[in-house]
Amino acid sequence: MLTVAKGTNLALMFFLELGVLISVGYWGFTLAAPLVVRILAGLGGPALFATLWGLFAAANGARFPLRGLARAAFEIAWFGGGAAALVASGLVTSGVVFAALYIVNGILRLVWHQV
Repeated sequence: MLTVAKGTNLALMFFLELGVLISVGYWGFTLAAPLVVRILAGLGGPALFATLWGLFAAANGARFPLRGLARAAFEIAWFGGGAAALVASGLVTSGVVFAALYIVNGILRLVWHQV
């Protein structure tokens, strides 16, 4: 049973990672700005976030893997950015739920040594 819960928690982490990229893209495309700016933000925001994740936090392929407090700070900023993007897009409840899911996921990853 615990193995299933741990696997589910890792799957949630993956879906939260995708959620950040989707949230940032949604935020970019819903800006009150000219079309060109919306397209640049809607495509460039997720590209920037994905690049940062790949450089510093990807599970087995990060170019400059972060550990300990640096990793925690990066994750809080990265996933917080996803939640903030939802709130900035007007999806306040979704942003709060997203942040709560990340907090629960992070605590479980710490308890189960999945970090």
